[in-house]
Amino acid sequence: MKRRDFLRVTLVGGAAAAVAPLDLWGKGTGKSGFTLWQLPSQVDTIGNSFVFLTDKGRVVVMDGGMNDETLFLRGFIAALGNEVEAWFTSHPHNDHVGALTKILQKPDGMKINKVYHSRFSDSLLACEAPYQQYALDYYEALDKSGIEVANQTEPGLTGQIDGLNFKILGVTNEEFRTNPYNNSSMIIRVWDKAKSLVFLGDAGVECGNKALNGPYRKDLDCDYLQMAHHGQQGCDENFYKTINFKACLWPTPTWVWNNDQGKGFNTGPLKTIDTRRWMDEKGIKEHHVSCLGLFKLG
Repeated sequence: MKRRDFLRVTLVGGAAAAVAPLDLWGKGTGKSGFTLWQLPSQVDTIGNSFVFLTDKGRVVVMDGGMNDETLFLRGFIAALGNEVEAWFTSHPHNDHVGALTKILQKPDGMKINKVYHSRFSDSLLACEAPYQQYALDYYEALDKSGIEVANQTEPGLTGQIDGLNFKILGVTNEEFRTNPYNNSSMIIRVWDKAKSLVFLGDAGVECGNKALNGPYRKDLDCDYLQMAHHGQQGCDENFYKTINFKACLWPTPTWVWNNDQGKGFNTGPLKTIDTRRWMDEKGIKEHHVSCLGLFKLG
């Protein structure tokens, strides 16, 4: 999703594959079941990309970002062995599955063993006509790939990949036709003995409140929370101030982080600064923003 597209959607509702050297990464302490990286955008675009390495060396990916980020993502995964045990996609907006779609269409030696998602119906896909084709391209590439797919139609699935545990807290919400793609983001909890994270994808107010009032409310409490919709006009103030967490993961480019479309700090139409204020009021002091560099959690 290009900047102009992100702004339009908001208002209505590759670089070189450079990767850090392996000896810099490591595998964390004995208490850690996995290492996480929040990947920085190489072209300062909107996107959502997280990579995990389990304590036994298996790779898990969350979303992956725009197709513009494909080269960097390929290089990052290749440096970890070029095999992905599990790939989770929150929803089929191109800033979340664009890179994965390119990889599915042309694997170039990368092996993906399983994809977890919550597939949209045809009627839900048609609700965002400008972006429907990106979703259809993703589904077509996935269907042709022969990769095993775990389609989540109900929340509650719990799984384990070595020392990495995961639980699906939210799935596609066919009933929400306002902000429909974002409000059908799959919400995922990941944890080990040392830390816990919740990934909200682009969850909107309705999606967030459904999870907040649902049977897995306690699972929303975590150490690290991925901010919904890149930190602006996602979940509402009540959602963030109700659940417990200590740090924020912001998959956010500079122009969203500062709400600056070229005229200065907080002069644009986005609501990022409101969310940042809510975090200040909540007392959150630890923020990891993708536009400010690579974040590693061991």
